[in-house]
Amino acid sequence: MPYAVCELLSNFVRKYAPMNPRDIKIEDYAYPLPDERIAKHPLAERDACRLLVFDKDGISDHIFKELPELLPDNAMLVYNNTRVINARLRFNKSTGALIEIFCLEPHEPSDYNLAFAAHGACAWQCLVGNSKKWKDGALETYVKTGVGSTRLRAIRCPIPMSPDRSQTIAFEWDNPSISFSDIISAIGEIPIPPYLNRRSEESDATDYQTVYSRIEGSVAAPTAGLHFTPELLKAIDRRGIERREVTLHVGAGTFRPVKSDSIGDHDMHSETIAVSRAFIADIAEAVGRRPIVAVGTTSVRTLESLYHIGCLMASGQWDGELPQWTPYSMTEMPVSDALNSITAHLDKSGEETLLARTRIIIAPGYRYRIVDAMVTNFHQPQSTLLLLVSAFIGESWREIYRHALDTDYRFLSYGDACLFFKGPTT
Repeated sequence: MPYAVCELLSNFVRKYAPMNPRDIKIEDYAYPLPDERIAKHPLAERDACRLLVFDKDGISDHIFKELPELLPDNAMLVYNNTRVINARLRFNKSTGALIEIFCLEPHEPSDYNLAFAAHGACAWQCLVGNSKKWKDGALETYVKTGVGSTRLRAIRCPIPMSPDRSQTIAFEWDNPSISFSDIISAIGEIPIPPYLNRRSEESDATDYQTVYSRIEGSVAAPTAGLHFTPELLKAIDRRGIERREVTLHVGAGTFRPVKSDSIGDHDMHSETIAVSRAFIADIAEAVGRRPIVAVGTTSVRTLESLYHIGCLMASGQWDGELPQWTPYSMTEMPVSDALNSITAHLDKSGEETLLARTRIIIAPGYRYRIVDAMVTNFHQPQSTLLLLVSAFIGESWREIYRHALDTDYRFLSYGDACLFFKGPTT
């Protein structure tokens, strides 16, 4: 069969055949990305980056500071207020070996706020670099903070390694006036993405934070938000666009490549979300009546997870974490009913904030319930983030990424941005 006919047949199948996400081949989501197209640093002016817009009229090219005028009337703009922590700690053994400890999430206490406020001791789930050189004993380093000095010790806990190869590391220090937040602020480094292929620089401490970040807990930035400036937020307010916050603490799993041939064999990472009861009630009123625009894939994951969490609560099956494949097998219900199930659950427990974990994987075959438009960056080939985008705009992602490569857009975390409006079948 001629190649052109095969390609036409393949495109027809992708467009019209029912999609089972588990059967998706990750090789179908590859594209050429030369290293020189990966932005190693952001532009000096955050909102001066380029903005590719895709809507019913096709592709158009803009500058990010035009975003306020490009948003639909009466929209609700939802962004992730998480703040990246100085998660990378370096210790030198007496032999000279460098051991790097990458804090992923708190173990004891497991609450982020309590872990950062801990005095004297806490434990974190961590990745350990050069771990073969750390066979036994404690690692030590001297820490000088704004509230005093202390000797920090890192000790391996006798807990089996997790499937993601993370380990439980206990931290101890002898100055009771110093918190763990003080320690990582003093000696930790911002963990920039591995694909930048460089060490963290002093500028990353500012560049790799959104201007609205305030809730510490992420080990990677919600990078679509890096383009916003205080002036741009004021322009959005002047347009009458409502701005609302959610929290998803981004884990290192966001960079984990899909190593299996089929998505069905990929174990999606779990991340913590925190959403206020008031916001959930307002979203329940807004869905279907106002355009909901999510800033970044983390906000998308949070918003879409709410629907499925509500469905599980309504059916009495909620246990605190949303499994990755639940969205593709659960019984449908109206979005407002699902969200109202969450507010009823919170009212019953007397809580004002939903704290949950989500493993949701959004891939072609997924039907979006809440998000109408998204602001996002250009994502790595063969990544779960690219699958999420494809589920939103369909096969058009190929044309969009080809256009971006042909017209010198900058890619990945410090690169340019996109504004996508939901396709008719999503």
